[in-house]
Amino acid sequence: MLKTLDPKDWKNQDHYAVLGLGHIRYRATQKQIKAAHKAMVLKHHPDKRKAAGEQIGEGDNDYFTCITKAYEILSDPVKRRAFNSIDPIFDNSVPSKSEAKENFFEVFSPVFERNARWSNKKSVPKLGDMNSSFEEVDAFYSFWYNFDSWREFSYLDEEEKEKAECRDERRWIEKQNRAARALRKKEEMNRIRTLVDNAYSCDPRIKKFKEEEKAKKEAEKKAKVEAKRKEQEAKEKQRQAELEAVRLAKEKEEEEVRQQALLAKKEKEIQKKAIKKERQKLRTTCKNWNYFSDNEAECVKMMEEVEKLCDRLELTSLQYLNEALTSTTREGGKAAVVKQIEEVNEQIKQEKEEAEARIRQASKSSERSTSSGGGGSKNWSEDDLQLLIKAVNLFPAGTNSRWEVIANYMNLHSTTGIKRTAKDVINKAKSLQKLDPHQKDDINKKAFDKFKKDHGAVPQLDNAAPSERFEGPVTDSSPWTTEEQKLLEQALKTYPVNTPERWEKIAAAVPGRSKKDCMKRYKELVEMVKAKKAAQEQVLNATKAKK
Repeated sequence: MLKTLDPKDWKNQDHYAVLGLGHIRYRATQKQIKAAHKAMVLKHHPDKRKAAGEQIGEGDNDYFTCITKAYEILSDPVKRRAFNSIDPIFDNSVPSKSEAKENFFEVFSPVFERNARWSNKKSVPKLGDMNSSFEEVDAFYSFWYNFDSWREFSYLDEEEKEKAECRDERRWIEKQNRAARALRKKEEMNRIRTLVDNAYSCDPRIKKFKEEEKAKKEAEKKAKVEAKRKEQEAKEKQRQAELEAVRLAKEKEEEEVRQQALLAKKEKEIQKKAIKKERQKLRTTCKNWNYFSDNEAECVKMMEEVEKLCDRLELTSLQYLNEALTSTTREGGKAAVVKQIEEVNEQIKQEKEEAEARIRQASKSSERSTSSGGGGSKNWSEDDLQLLIKAVNLFPAGTNSRWEVIANYMNLHSTTGIKRTAKDVINKAKSLQKLDPHQKDDINKKAFDKFKKDHGAVPQLDNAAPSERFEGPVTDSSPWTTEEQKLLEQALKTYPVNTPERWEKIAAAVPGRSKKDCMKRYKELVEMVKAKKAAQEQVLNATKAKK
């Protein structure tokens, strides 16, 4: 083998094979290398061979030069490391994904073991087997994805900078060599990365771990859903229990209220019967004694007073009076009844005086509140009061800028010439609302008399109470009810303007109303809408003018 070597091509020779260390190669120690070189020198030195009669080449043409170069490189740690990096017999191949489908560990385990020689870190994790834990597998791939290789390719430099003739040439050669080394280093790292990627994608443990992780997540998700379902069921059960408890409590409370109502009703009935009995007893006793008088006029008057007692006295007083009448004579009974009549009359008198005092106090309060307003100092005539009542009903609550609209409406239609503000109108409306019913009746009576004087006829008011008439404007026909108003509005929509005999059909749709009533009501509604729009436009214009 030595004789076949070309001394001039020593750089491409296998230095370990030349020294006879091909079987241990990079694992050979310096002592073994030195001993192997010594054995080669003793056997293949040119002087030894020449003495044995062998033909020796001249100068560096002898193969002994290859032995010398091999020892020179392997004895120097730097040069030896450079040669080991490009070990000619090292297998750089990377198994493909298809090769490891059936026997992953048999294919990839030796590949990782032989590439572990390039690691700067001495402790290199093993590939392991199917029983390896997740932590071991994760540590293995983390190590190889962050692999720190010492392998370098300076031995393959095409030019030696020592041969350069000048410094610039040496720099140029060194630059070219660095670029070539970086490219080879990048290719080497891509090779390692491809190896790790192929192994990771084919590793059955990774697939198993992913399935386990997926199953774990599904189990956790299922557990969460189940826990949430149980929680909702518990909440629903608790809610149902609370509702049931509330229902039972409500039923119990309703039952108690019902029992109390029945008991109160029974007591009321008993008391009512007892009062009725005592009243009848009082009437009978007085009647038997001819109402304590032989004079017919006095008898009638006493009968009225006895009825007053029956109406005013409570059960206890009636019982006490009847007991007194039962245990005394006619004269004594008369005295007891007369005394009781005097007490009742005195009580009625006091109540009447108190009521009159309240009326006077309410009237004074109304006058004070009217005079305290911004426009309260201005007298309100009967016409203005009726106009205010009409405006309040014409522009109900919810109307935009309601009180300004009402004030403008009054200023437009008032004959007194006094200008009212929204504040004046509000104060007067509040004072009218606080009036005693008797005063309301008086105001409505004056309005009624004025209407009668102006029109010469009395309108049909359907026996409405004066306080009820005060709440709305007086008209010359029976007022329209809410139901009649709805029927009229619906009929107006159903029969448009171009409908033949329109008003006859509309009148037929509103029971109790004639064609003339419907037409008149329609005109009133139109006038009301126009008045509303005019008043609202005035308020809007006044607001814009202020801005």
